[in-house]
Amino acid sequence: MTQPVIIGSERSEAGLPAGIEVLRRGGSALDAVEAAMRRCEDNLADHYVGTGGLPNARGQVELDASVMLGSDQRFGAVGAVRGYPNPISIARAVLERLPQHCLLVGEGAELFAAENGFERAELLTDEARRIWREQLQQTATAEGDAMGRSVEGENTGAVDGDRRYRESALALVRRLAPHEGPWGTINIIALDASGELCVGVSTSGYPFKYPGRVGDSAVPGAGNWCDLRAGGAACTGRGELSMRGGTARTIVDLLARGENPAEACRLALAQAATLPDDYRAELRALALTPDGRHGGAAGQQGSVYAVMTADSTRPELHPRVVL
Repeated sequence: MTQPVIIGSERSEAGLPAGIEVLRRGGSALDAVEAAMRRCEDNLADHYVGTGGLPNARGQVELDASVMLGSDQRFGAVGAVRGYPNPISIARAVLERLPQHCLLVGEGAELFAAENGFERAELLTDEARRIWREQLQQTATAEGDAMGRSVEGENTGAVDGDRRYRESALALVRRLAPHEGPWGTINIIALDASGELCVGVSTSGYPFKYPGRVGDSAVPGAGNWCDLRAGGAACTGRGELSMRGGTARTIVDLLARGENPAEACRLALAQAATLPDDYRAELRALALTPDGRHGGAAGQQGSVYAVMTADSTRPELHPRVVL
């Protein structure tokens, strides 16, 4: 019998105890990932996932999530979902109830959620709205009123507004993704007693993103990949880089070639770091193998990931290797 383990990125500590409890009772890796991630999505103090997540440029919270199983590589995901607080559960429903598809976005994902009995809720909290308005005001002050108006949505599609939005995007993400603190997408990977692996990813995405932007969290091979022959991997940070580099898939391929989890993550991030990107922000990754080995990598010192086993009383933090 395999010894159960569950790991997660920064801030997953809010959910890992719920996940390991599922595994202790003999539950599946998929059940554990969903239970743990729902706790994270419901954490109103976390502004990068679920209810309370930071909104897009128009002040609307749009959520992405995915789950993937290692045994048969089934994948379910949703992107740019509005009005539903637990996208991880909708992603699971796509995996289990809509086998002809892997990914639903926007209005279609919301229709599917409604048809499957998920309840709507307000996602934009007063705190997230306050942060959004403060950042817009800072941008407007620095760039002029035209920037503030266009980002807030009045002229988002206009040529000048779009140009100014793109020019200020880097400054916005740097203010909202500081290197000195944990931020970004949440990754959770679980290994159950039967030996099944599951990777789950959930996020509210790039702060103040262009409406409709879907990141790597919902894209197989980019932010999420799982193959029981080698392991599971997930990414957080600058999703456009992991989409271009196929970073999660690269990590699992490296595991299959015999690299240990930390080194596989480091090599994949180093590869992504060679891609040109004017909006570069840190990319992080973590991985778990079918025999329970785990590791992670990041571009900055001080980054950690959390681990719980059946014997754990609380999440234990492990350092990631640095590029």
